[in-house]
Amino acid sequence: MKASIIRVYNDKKNGFFSTLPLRLHDDKHVWMCSTIIPDENITWYKNNSEEISNNEEERVHYHGGRLFFLNLKTEDSGFYVARHNKPLGKCNNYHFNLTVFNTSRTDNKVLFISAGGSGQNIKVPCPEVAKETCQIFKGKLIWEKDSKPVQDQHGDHLWVENAYESNKSIYTCICTWEHNKKEYITTGSRRLEAEATVVHKPPVILSPTHKEQFADKGQGIQLNCSGSCGTNVREYCKANWLIDGKPITQTDGYNLTTKIENPTGSTAGIAILTIKDVSAKDFQSEFTCIVEGLYNFVNSTLTLKQRESITPLIIGGLCVMLFCVLAAVLVKYFAIDLALFFRPYLPISRNNKDGRMFDAYVIYEMQNMDKATEDKLCLFVTKNLPAVLEEKCGYRLFIHGRDDIPGEDRLELVEDRMRQSRRLMVILTPGPESESSPALPENSVIGGFDWQVGLHHALVQREMSVILIQLGDTGSQGYSHLPPGLQHLIQKSAPLKWLEDLRGASAYNSRFWKRVRYLMPATPAKKYFPSAII
Repeated sequence: MKASIIRVYNDKKNGFFSTLPLRLHDDKHVWMCSTIIPDENITWYKNNSEEISNNEEERVHYHGGRLFFLNLKTEDSGFYVARHNKPLGKCNNYHFNLTVFNTSRTDNKVLFISAGGSGQNIKVPCPEVAKETCQIFKGKLIWEKDSKPVQDQHGDHLWVENAYESNKSIYTCICTWEHNKKEYITTGSRRLEAEATVVHKPPVILSPTHKEQFADKGQGIQLNCSGSCGTNVREYCKANWLIDGKPITQTDGYNLTTKIENPTGSTAGIAILTIKDVSAKDFQSEFTCIVEGLYNFVNSTLTLKQRESITPLIIGGLCVMLFCVLAAVLVKYFAIDLALFFRPYLPISRNNKDGRMFDAYVIYEMQNMDKATEDKLCLFVTKNLPAVLEEKCGYRLFIHGRDDIPGEDRLELVEDRMRQSRRLMVILTPGPESESSPALPENSVIGGFDWQVGLHHALVQREMSVILIQLGDTGSQGYSHLPPGLQHLIQKSAPLKWLEDLRGASAYNSRFWKRVRYLMPATPAKKYFPSAII
């Protein structure tokens, strides 16, 4: 008989057999190999010279046509011969090689032929060695999946439902049998290799999705061509690139790589074209993506478009931003100048037609101040203020002491002129240096009544706006000597400081007078009451 090879492994729990004329059986540590020849005519040898004992107490012994290995060891590997003695001195020899591996039954070297097929349910047969051992010794079969018991399965085959979900699992058939009133185990394992269902579909291009793609001249770029062709159709789904209808070579600056991906069963062909340096010629070429399935193919054409440089955009953006910043600075700095410049061209507001005869009522304090401050105040009120606002700007001011009508009741005069004025101009002077000096005398040249009426119109009735002008420094006490209402106005709007020593301060277009003019009404009252007599 032709020599055969039997491979088993040394495992303290389970064993493995191959399907050969000489069958090897296994328990936890036992292997048995037998022939179909009558027992009394068989003699066993190892390596052609070492005769094997038939004493059943020996670890390795034979019983007629069966060869037993108790407590299988790696040194049991060798060349075994079963000699069949025939009448007339003739004999037949049956050879096999036994190789014992010191590994687990999940190793591919000790697995039986895999169980496979397509479809949802697949039949996994018990390996012949375990199946026949159970038949000979009336044993009991059970099954394991990946070393875990499968419940209520005792047949010589196992049906696996939804086989694709259990793909690559190891199924082991375990036979428990008795020999000489001792229990042994014989096992055989197969790997399940389920073939997924193959579904061919017309190919569909997944990318590119646009007809144009931006690129930079002189820079590298990758073009992706991909498409799907169905489910589990790996060898029937291919993607490729053509340039102007011609195949791409790998030596002219282009590199093409192709691959097939099969995620979750859906097969996709992928071709990646790498252009090392995009040239002017590439912008004139047509790149064709082709996806080929089993029965037909589809294609999509792509052209490269040169990406515009962002440098001009950056420069333009910076210029616009710089212009906006500069414009904002200029507007902020020259806001008053612009407002005064455009005043003649703007419609006259309704406040200019309120029927009031005076543009501003000027009040100031004359007591509790030194000679220098008094002279400075008189010069400003009687000369500087009228010279600019009245003579050059055309405004009409009511200055107490200058514009009083002799014999008229003072209280009535103040009330009437306040109602006829659009602005309340308050001239502030430094406070008294001595803390014992009164904060604001009630019976001054102007009188405390002016302040009370003016603040009442500005704060309570809100009939007029207030223009605050500070002459010189505020002194050590600041504005603490002023009435609370006036201090409130100062907190809302800082006073305009008159610095007569500053060069050009008295000029019509000086910064100080522009700010005063900006706070004054847009149109002087003289334009509406040119014949009014004060």
